[in-house]
Amino acid sequence: MFGIGKEKRKVKVGVVGVGVLGRYHTNIYSKSDNVELIGVYDAEPKAAAAIAKEFNTRAFPTIRELAEQCDALSVAVPATLHHQVAMELIALKKHILMEKPIASEVAEALEMVEAAEKENLVFAVGHVERFNPAMDFLEENKSRTLFIEAHRLAKYPPPRPGLHRRGTEVSVVLDLMIHDLDLILTMVGSEVEKIDAVGIPVLSKTEDIANVRIKFVNGAVANVTASRMSPEPMRKFRVFQTDSYTSMDYANHCGKIYRKGLLGVSRKKVDLCEKNALAAEIENFVDAVAAALENDGKCIKQPRVTGRDGLKALELAIRITDEIRSYNDKYGLMKLK
Repeated sequence: MFGIGKEKRKVKVGVVGVGVLGRYHTNIYSKSDNVELIGVYDAEPKAAAAIAKEFNTRAFPTIRELAEQCDALSVAVPATLHHQVAMELIALKKHILMEKPIASEVAEALEMVEAAEKENLVFAVGHVERFNPAMDFLEENKSRTLFIEAHRLAKYPPPRPGLHRRGTEVSVVLDLMIHDLDLILTMVGSEVEKIDAVGIPVLSKTEDIANVRIKFVNGAVANVTASRMSPEPMRKFRVFQTDSYTSMDYANHCGKIYRKGLLGVSRKKVDLCEKNALAAEIENFVDAVAAALENDGKCIKQPRVTGRDGLKALELAIRITDEIRSYNDKYGLMKLK
């Protein structure tokens, strides 16, 4: 991971927010040979204590007390709190892996990114699908992308005593669809020319179902659907290129690549379980932080998904939600509660 040479010290890390995703981060850090897991923090002390006990680490009473002992931190709190937590950590000059979306508002995300850049910090955003194995092929051939179709459907999140249901503090566009928006922006590499979006809230105060058709300046088109109201989960991403068709079924951990050749069409299976995407994302982040620590704490190696990437995905997601709400207002359809 760090190459040959003198042994480098372990990166000291902490986790802020120990819900579902925060627990995953803590688990992966606890098993890494390149990391010293310092501890965790959560607004609910009992939750922090339980995770700390499970992974043989320490629960800290405040974010600051945890951060002061760390080089870097994963942040897995509700999106509406990302800006507040990030700005506190950036002021302490700490490297950050921020779960997606980078923030709930573009202005907040921009402030976060610019502050991290000013301090030369590693600032990664958790668009984990970038680390799925099929993306290696897709990115190598992205210049040939013509049409993308994505479906990301999930069940409505379960209740949490005293808290909103996970992810529902923001629209399903920012909660689920943003994964696919980041992939699409990576694949297409062109400015958005036009969007046509629809969506409605069903049980939440924000949109629970959304669909958007995105037309790009270079002629590529993407059709994206996201729902957190589906009885059956679905996570499919299909890419049509000039000489190939790639289908990825994340829910069933499989994919297929069809390529046109001189002797006809060849077919290749892709095993989406061949690597843990979140572990790969965290390894990539730790690798960038380790390089920074070798350079007086200054970022010299960017993570695969940067703060600017997260900002770009958020800008498109907010544009889509604005279009949805404008459409609903125009036609007198369902309004946010």
